Amino acid sequence: MPDSLVIIPTYNEKENIEKIIRKVFSLPHPFHILIVDDGSPDGTAQIVKSLQDEYQDRLFIEERKGKLGLGTAYIHGFNWAIQKKYDYIFEMDADFSHNPDDLIKLRQACVNGADVAIGSRYIKGVNVVNWPMGRVLMSYFASVYVRFITGIDIQDATAGFKCYRRIVLETINFEKIKFVGYAFQIEMKFTAIKHGFNVMEVPIIFTDRTEGTSKMSTKIFREAFLGVIELKIRSWFRNYEQVKQL
Repeated sequence: MPDSLVIIPTYNEKENIEKIIRKVFSLPHPFHILIVDDGSPDGTAQIVKSLQDEYQDRLFIEERKGKLGLGTAYIHGFNWAIQKKYDYIFEMDADFSHNPDDLIKLRQACVNGADVAIGSRYIKGVNVVNWPMGRVLMSYFASVYVRFITGIDIQDATAGFKCYRRIVLETINFEKIKFVGYAFQIEMKFTAIKHGFNVMEVPIIFTDRTEGTSKMSTKIFREAFLGVIELKIRSWFRNYEQVKQL
């Protein structure tokens, strides 16, 4: 049984989805892929299903009705992965902003002792390509803000390219994960650290999408900004089980 599952949530990614699937399957490690599609009207799910005969027992799709949010898509995928007993479970975007080659580095970091490996844009300077300076600054200072409010020592707090060991996802109570947008990424890191897991940053180069449409919005940014304060306050009233590392 292959040990690694890449979860890719999709909404209107017809320009990218076949290319990203073929790229992941070309890597030297035998990754599996789970697409969680939120009812894309552009036919993304149909493209995935057309590839399943070619990649039998490696490519899977879960279709949901309507656009239900990034966080719930990943939690749906996490529960699926836990049930199937994958050891290493990845979050990755469909749009090539995350380089599939870096899946190997993230997995190796977890093999070597990390419980969560983060593909970090900011652990070695600022490694972002094709973003306007305003968005680079917003993203960078968002991570500064998260560190200040929460006290977690993560340079790229909003990163969405990650590898988890299964025990992390088995430990986190998903019913207590409140955010569905980009604040979801912050909340998952914060919660893993609170449980005592070893969260490590691995340097990557982030390249903005060249095809398809970004899902970033003012509403998503506002949720993240205000959510960090709410997350910190809620943590004062929660007990986080400390997981003993073997």
